[in-house]
Amino acid sequence: MTKLNELSIIEASAKLQAGEITAVDLARACLAEIERDRPEGTVDRLNAYLEVFTDVEEQAKQADERRKAGESHPLLGIPLAIKDNILIKGKKVSAASKMLEHYSATYDATVIQKLKDAGTVFLGRTNMDEFALGGSTENSAFGPTKNPHDPTRVAGGTSGGSAAAVAAHMCLGALGTDTGGSVRNPASFCGVVGLKPTYGTVSRSGLIAAVSSFDQAGPITKTVEDAKLIFDTIRGKDILDATSIDEDLYPKHTQKKIIGVIKLNVETAKENMDAVNSTVQVFSAAIKKLENEGFKIVEINLPSMQPALAAYYITNFAEVSSNLSRFDGVRYGLSLSGESLFDDYAKSRGEGFGAETRRRIILGTYVLSAGYYDAYYGKAVAAREQLRKEFEQTFKDVDVIATPTMPTPAWKIGEKSDPLSAYLADIFTVTANLTGNPAISVPMGTVDGLPVGIQFTAAHGDEETLFRVGKNVAGEEK
Repeated sequence: MTKLNELSIIEASAKLQAGEITAVDLARACLAEIERDRPEGTVDRLNAYLEVFTDVEEQAKQADERRKAGESHPLLGIPLAIKDNILIKGKKVSAASKMLEHYSATYDATVIQKLKDAGTVFLGRTNMDEFALGGSTENSAFGPTKNPHDPTRVAGGTSGGSAAAVAAHMCLGALGTDTGGSVRNPASFCGVVGLKPTYGTVSRSGLIAAVSSFDQAGPITKTVEDAKLIFDTIRGKDILDATSIDEDLYPKHTQKKIIGVIKLNVETAKENMDAVNSTVQVFSAAIKKLENEGFKIVEINLPSMQPALAAYYITNFAEVSSNLSRFDGVRYGLSLSGESLFDDYAKSRGEGFGAETRRRIILGTYVLSAGYYDAYYGKAVAAREQLRKEFEQTFKDVDVIATPTMPTPAWKIGEKSDPLSAYLADIFTVTANLTGNPAISVPMGTVDGLPVGIQFTAAHGDEETLFRVGKNVAGEEK
């Protein structure tokens, strides 16, 4: 018999509606899994959670009362985990950084308010790379999250805690944020589903900014149908976010059942080539399966894919430098005193920020500086616009573009000591953030017993096609 915490959201919602279980039952099942085999002094065995909220059962009781009063939203009483850079009023939100370790949110993020309106139960806040900068959750100030399939390996990042919690059945679903693959990367490594919506489809109000022109909140779930349910709940234009868009901004796309596949040219560390080749083989098998099921597969050419990774990181560093300038030891966050005002700044930022965050601030300041702006940032902006145009043209001929989500399965914790090696692993995911297109990662198989995902990218506003193709791969089609 399936344990309650192992149910999908759709399954649990049906049982709640039928009166077979209560929200309290679901919450207690998830809390028991979080507590199971937990080493003393930790929140859970994987370091997926930074904090489990003390009012979980009270939230669940309120959800049960709302259902008895006649409410019936599919997320009413469903326990979710929330990434530690999404504000929940009255709860701590640290972005996994010493800089904000003791900060409590004074208001709800728009996505949180929508989930509260639906009756969601919030289990706790999950671990992440500090300020959403990284790809493995090794950059958290509070230690790395472990992969549920192999605790010696990373869970991915930056939403590693959310993905690990879903995969380990410590929640029924979770929210993450995606800056360059931060939902899809850990979804691939942990064997779950991760959606990055079209830029602007989901409000960014109440999300601690990393890279404002890339960031998007998105669901991490056990099934594609669950991801669709959460997405439909949190989407919509928001007067608090000027970058949010109307749902009908983009035209509807005619479905052609055509999948575009890029000729793979994976840049990664030489020692990982066996894993890369194995991932490509699993990807090829997944594409062949789709072809056998009636999809037409065509090879496509996107010349701007080659400089995309460089354009992404130049833009990332620049916006990080700007967004994190507010944390100066005076106005926001950790404040440490030195012998001078400069020492105050240096001490607060030196001890408040981790190594990866400091690295990106320094490089971002450099690429924005006089004499280098045109040489680096200006060219990155031009490359980004060219890639967007190529994507737009391509989607006139295909429904989705397919790639592996990540070039390899999860690597061992501490294995990638060279930052550049970790950056290169983002080769397939960053394009959707550069262009603003929606993308989803769905499990496609395993390599050496570890999950790997397939990524589909669709035209702006065409999440429905992602769900349709994703459910086919996941075997969720009726």
